[in-house]
Order: sequence, then structure tokens, then C-alpha cells
Amino acid sequence: MVRETLLKVLQSITQSEDIKLDVPQDSAHGDYATSVALVMAKRQNKNPLEVAEELVGKLRDNKELEGLIDRIEVAPPGFINFWVADSLLVSETLKFADKIDVASNDVSGKKVLVEYSSPNIAKPFGIGHFRSTVIGDAVANLLEAVGYTVYRDNHLGDWGTQFGKQIYAIKTWGDEAAIDKSDNPVHDLVELYVKFHEEAEKDKSLEDGARGWFKKLESGNPEARRIWLKCVDWSLDAFKGIYEILNIRFTENDGVGYGESYFETKMKDVLDELESKGLLKEGEEGAKLVFFDNEKYPPLMITKKDGTSLYATRDLAADKFRLETYGQGLTIINEVGAEQSLYFTQLFELEQMLGWVKDGQRIHVKHGFFRFTDRKMSTRKGDIIWLSDVIDEAIARASKFGSDDKLARIVAVGALKWNDLKREPVKDIIFDWDQVLSMDGNSGPYMQYTYARAMSILSKSGSQVPDKLTVSNHFGASDAVFELSEKNVARKLFHYPQTVQDAAINYSPHVLATYLFTLAQGFNTFYNNERIIGSEREQIRLSLTASVASVIKHGLGLLGIEAPQKM
Repeated sequence: MVRETLLKVLQSITQSEDIKLDVPQDSAHGDYATSVALVMAKRQNKNPLEVAEELVGKLRDNKELEGLIDRIEVAPPGFINFWVADSLLVSETLKFADKIDVASNDVSGKKVLVEYSSPNIAKPFGIGHFRSTVIGDAVANLLEAVGYTVYRDNHLGDWGTQFGKQIYAIKTWGDEAAIDKSDNPVHDLVELYVKFHEEAEKDKSLEDGARGWFKKLESGNPEARRIWLKCVDWSLDAFKGIYEILNIRFTENDGVGYGESYFETKMKDVLDELESKGLLKEGEEGAKLVFFDNEKYPPLMITKKDGTSLYATRDLAADKFRLETYGQGLTIINEVGAEQSLYFTQLFELEQMLGWVKDGQRIHVKHGFFRFTDRKMSTRKGDIIWLSDVIDEAIARASKFGSDDKLARIVAVGALKWNDLKREPVKDIIFDWDQVLSMDGNSGPYMQYTYARAMSILSKSGSQVPDKLTVSNHFGASDAVFELSEKNVARKLFHYPQTVQDAAINYSPHVLATYLFTLAQGFNTFYNNERIIGSEREQIRLSLTASVASVIKHGLGLLGIEAPQKM
């Protein structure tokens, strides 16, 4: 409310729509700051400080800001800083103990589908797919929190040439009965997949054999279908265990997600539409491609020379299905590695050429690689770290928090998720066991411990848990104000709803993680320097503590991290 009103007043006074209103990193510079005077001064060839002072004079006289803004000051070289009214700071922050509302009126009624995780059938869950899983889940949570209707899809990699390789390997070197009895069938499958690539380097004809099996699979060959279905079943059982541990859910196709194979019968309609609109051209050796005007992008191959499908064929069919199911206004987000940037740029351009979507309806949320210090990970070479091994190791290390297996799992998963989500998604992560599983400093366990500390304070005081603790319980007077140390924490709390909205519209969970960490630091500093229980200001400080606890729990929940009450 304050930010929107302040923006509206600034736009009215400056006659400009393009105004940035930021939250200063240092609360000593106010709750909000704008550089609009610097922009105006440059345009008018004036002194920025003089322009800022002139604007401040008009702002101080504005009736709409009464009761919202207490202080407005100019800071060199021409910034204008604003301080929210103390009474509003109290009422807006302490209500978080009772209820948190981060919804935005701007997104009411809008729908979005987030595609994430999307591991490959017949391959174990690698640490790389972990990134798409937790980032995509957090993006979906954030969008849902601010008011979008969110559909969550797991576009499983259960179709494609790799299954020709997998079937060839099983038929040539595998033992289906042994795989059935194996404790870890998917690891057996990936060993066969690696063997195929090792042997194919010696004998190139194996690639033709693999293509032949995929052709049979797409043509409905019973033997190819039978083996493929077994690979799917073995893999889904393994994935289900991972998703349960990570507390990941999907809404589409009864919670399983629509894999690529679901669109096998829907691709012909897409090919027909491409043909009818004159977009599908024949390339060398019979492959079908789409060419972009003025060679804006390289051609996008739609079918191979033998007529078999590719990612693009299946992705187009998937998006057509989604738009027909949920309406043309649907925004579709793919949380996929940054290495796929060109492909998704081509795909989005083609969907606009088809008239399916407009600008902004197709979003690629990019993540970087998990890498070793000297090389990329590779499933083909068997040079990869499996997520199940990472989770097991994290749980073992988290056991130092006590003998409770459930707590160890909560802390372990929190450590893994936070280590990823605290970073800007597009950046690569060098795989290091100690950092990935860090439980110190800017870590998941630190955040969980801060929440547990706040809950312990409330428990010792005899107060109710945060959802029962309200401002009215503690204050008979309506003119309660914060002391400076309390205000430092409250100022951070005040910006929580806006932070969630910013993180959501920018598809950036790390924005929320950064906020939560600084809030936790501020609260821990307050706790170490000030008495809470037994002080003359016990009630207001308990309310502030309850609000901090409530916000941390809510924020961690949006990142997919549980907040245990005790550690």
C-alpha cells in the first residue's frame, strides 16, 4: 500500500511514469529511495540536489502521504529517501504474527504453468536435475503465493533416440530378470547406457541399430514398447522416492506429469499446422525444418530424415495441448538449463509465428551447471554424482542435530535446497561436498535454527505460537512505538510482501533467500543485544519475535524448506 501510494504521488509530481523506487540495503538510508531527481536533473541540465529539494518540498505538502511517511530527506548526489511512519511500521509488521498476505492485485485471475524437474527415464536422478527441481518448485510456490493460478508439470524425458540406445543395450548385454530383482534397477540401466556409448565408440554401426529401435518404438513395435514401459516403471518408482524426500509435487496427469511420450499421438496435428502455414521446409537428406526470417536464428529441426521426432516436435505438441487446455492467456515457464537458451529462443519465436502466444507468455528460467572443478558432468561417461548419494550423505551429516531421523532429513534437505536457492539460478555451481552440505553461515540449518530460536523464546514466555499471537493481545494502547533496536528488525519485516512479489515476478528465489538471511541476521543481533523475556518491553518484543518467526517459516516454505520448531 505504501509503495503504491508513494509511486503514484511521485508520478503525479514529476509527470513521469518511469520511476524506480528501491529499498536501500542500509536501513539508515530509509525504507524507500528514488533516483528520479538525478534523472530529471540530467534531462533539464540542472543541479540534482536542487531538483531533489524542490521535489521534497512538494512531497512534504502532499496530503496522500500523511500517516504513511514520517520523514523525507535528500542525500547526495540527489537521492530522495523516505521513512515509513512509526505507527504504520508497528501495525504492518506485528500483524505478520497473526497473518501473512503477499498477494498482488496485478496478477488476479492470471494462469501460469511451470515445467520443472523433468528427469530422464532410465537414468538416475543426478545432482544436475536437482537444480531444475528445487528452483522450479520455488518459482511455482512464489507465483502461487502472489495470486497466480499455478499448474505444475513434470515433462519427463520418456521418449527419444536415447531409448533406442537403451533398448539396444538391454537386448544386447542386459538381463531383464536380474534388473527386476535389483535393489536399484535404474543404476543397472545407466550402466548399460554407458556401455552402449563405450561400444559405439569402437563400432559406429551401433548408432544405426539404436536409431532402428527408436524407429520401431515410434512405429508401435510390441517388443520395443514392452521394454520401454519396463524402463518407465523402474524409473518412476525411483523418482517417487526422491520426490517424497524433497517434498516435491506436481498437479498435472494425476501428479506424475505429462512425459514426452504423452504427446506421441498429438505431434501430427502440429506438423499439419506447420505445413498448412508454410513454415515446414525440407532440408538436406529429408529432414524437416523451420527457417526464421532474415536468418534471425539458425533453422530449427522438427523431424529427422527418417521421420522420427525430436524435442521440438514434442515440445510444440505439449505447448499446444497446454494452451488448448488452460486458455490462450496461459503463461508457460520452462525451468531448464542455460545451455538450452538458443533452443528455447527458437521454440518461443516459432510459437509466436504460429500465433499461439504473445511476448511474455513463454519464459525460460535458466539454471547453470553443477560442475566438477575441471570438467562438466556426463551421464554418457558415467561421470556424475547421483542425487540419492548426496541426500544420504547430507542426512548422515545432519544427524549431529540429534538422533531424530525426521529432523535429520528436514535439516539435510534444507541444507541442500538453501545451498542452491541462495544463488542466482543462472550461475554454475562447483560441486564441493562441504559447500553443498554446508550447515554453517549462510545455510539452511542457520535459517532453521533461527526459527527454532524464536519459537523457543515464545515457548519460554508462555506465549502462544505465532498464528495465535496478535498485536491486540499485547497492546491496550494504539500509540505503541518501536525503540531503535526493535525498529531495525521491523524495517526489514516491513518489506517482506514486496520482496516475495519481486522474487515471483522475476522468477528469482534467490531474492527471497537473500532477504530471509538478512532478516535472520538482524533478529539474531537483536536477540544477542537486547533482553526479550523479563524486559520492560517484553510484550512488544515477543510480538516482534513472533512476526520474525512467522515470516521466516512462511518464506522458507515458499522455498520448499521445512522449519522445525526445535533443533
